[in-house]
Amino acid sequence: MYHSIFAAPDTAAAWRHLLSTTLSGAGRGPVLLALALVPANWGLEAWKWYRLARHLEPVTFGRSFRAVLVGLTLGFATPNRVGDYAGRIIELKSRRVSALGAVFLGRYCQLVATVLAGVAGLLYFLLKFYLKGYPAAGVGVATSALLLSGLVLVPLYRSRLLLAALGVWRPLRRFRPALAIMPTYPARALHAVLAISGLRYAVFCAQFMLLLTAYGVGGPLGPGLAAVAGTFFLKSLVPSLNALADVGVRELSATHLFGLLGQPALPVLSASLSLWVINIALPSAAGLLLVPGLRVLREKRAGK
Repeated sequence: MYHSIFAAPDTAAAWRHLLSTTLSGAGRGPVLLALALVPANWGLEAWKWYRLARHLEPVTFGRSFRAVLVGLTLGFATPNRVGDYAGRIIELKSRRVSALGAVFLGRYCQLVATVLAGVAGLLYFLLKFYLKGYPAAGVGVATSALLLSGLVLVPLYRSRLLLAALGVWRPLRRFRPALAIMPTYPARALHAVLAISGLRYAVFCAQFMLLLTAYGVGGPLGPGLAAVAGTFFLKSLVPSLNALADVGVRELSATHLFGLLGQPALPVLSASLSLWVINIALPSAAGLLLVPGLRVLREKRAGK
């Protein structure tokens, strides 16, 4: 990405011009709206964690919001954002092993929303661009998509089957004590967490669409939403070393899918990078102020 964007003089100049015209012209409004949705994004995540954590111990929404920001910061540089687990667990006073299962449950609900929307989005591109003229293959792919959408709900609403599967393979048995909390959540709580995950996913999509509009990416709304959903889905399939590694995966997926719709790569790339900056980089920097180790260091310096 560096060699194709920054190291190419013509492309780098075009990107600088695009950024300057967007932020100083008509694109400023959509960018500001996308920024205004950042608190809603992480507020919904905090609400989701609040609904999950109060099943373990009494918590407040403020503590839940702080735990989410600390987890975001710690997960910024850890493989597959495992620091997110630590950030939320250290804010609890008890049942920290069970909290691992609660964090996993929250992330899995978000994955369910991503998969359900992403499968529909990718199905649109497969049927329109890759399987056009092959009706039998299209029926098979559509049937597989429906089966996948149903299967992804099984570990959520039939978590005892997941625990039984973990007991079959010895290397995975060590995860059973943490995930044993999952069957204790009633269906009503799972419905609520899944609904919050869907709302948060909608906020993500709205931010992406606003940034695409700001950078001049046009086209019909339906195919654009399909491309956004497909981008998020493909990004979720690839394990990442840290939050920085997510950048390349998302940008590659976005430029490819929007390229099929005839959209230029540079504005799509700019919108995707901007989405990462406002939703991940900036909140992670803010979360540094809440990391417990840094709080202790500041208190010691203040004492001196």
